Amino acid sequence: MAKQKERLDKKLVELGLFDSREKAKKSIMAGLVEIDGTVHTKAGDQVPAELSKEQVTLKGEGLPYVSRGGFKLEKGLKVFEFPVKDRWFLDIGASTGGFTDVLLQNGAGHVTSIDVGYGQFDWKLRNDERVTCMERTNFRKTTPEDIGGLADGSVMDVSFISILKLMPAIHRCVKDGALGIWLIKPQFEAGKENVGKNGVVRDPEIHKKVLIATTTGIEANGFSVLGLSFSPIRGPKGNIEFLCFSRKEGAGAAIDHQDAISGVDRIAALVDSAHEHFRHHGQENATS
Repeated sequence: MAKQKERLDKKLVELGLFDSREKAKKSIMAGLVEIDGTVHTKAGDQVPAELSKEQVTLKGEGLPYVSRGGFKLEKGLKVFEFPVKDRWFLDIGASTGGFTDVLLQNGAGHVTSIDVGYGQFDWKLRNDERVTCMERTNFRKTTPEDIGGLADGSVMDVSFISILKLMPAIHRCVKDGALGIWLIKPQFEAGKENVGKNGVVRDPEIHKKVLIATTTGIEANGFSVLGLSFSPIRGPKGNIEFLCFSRKEGAGAAIDHQDAISGVDRIAALVDSAHEHFRHHGQENATS
């Protein structure tokens, strides 16, 4: 008779390691759960019913942010040496508030968290006096009057839309010189013909083309691209995603475009590095 199995997220709650399956799932997907030394990144993994607490290792103290998405921005702040303290940020595509949480934990003065959806934003953040939560808001139509002025900077993690469509709104809602960290998701930039099964882009050549086209489009909208990196965790379906460090240039300012050939070479090296990392580490967090 085969030994009984249980879902990993359910078993972790039974063992008292998490108080809900949702919290267990977030930590699992963030690569923070090890069973007998092996990292598990799927909440539905089947584990022995007799699994003991001693066999489980939780990296750190569980998930430090309200969503695993916080790890994306956490890496961006480190890699780009991004200044946060006492500044006012727009969090575009806030969802549950992972990026907002990271900004607050790093000393942001205020965060205006904007999302087209409703009811997802974390309750703790919603009640933080440093946060203005704007739900059911189409950011493409947002003006400085809507948010109460010009923000010092922006962060962005949006889905089902090209970030280039949001450039005009960001440009009019932040100060000249404002810095930003934006997530570039190839699955929403590449065009349907380049997106594979289950909405995943796996071809590194498509990743390279997407980054070249997207950074060119960002610069055409009045921003400089100061740096690029890859997200330390994949998207929910397994997509490799990228971080863009930007700066808004003033009206009439000449954009210092990167040399085309060296820019392409840097992008190619970044994409190759991202693919190499995930071949060896799966969903685990990257720090470089």
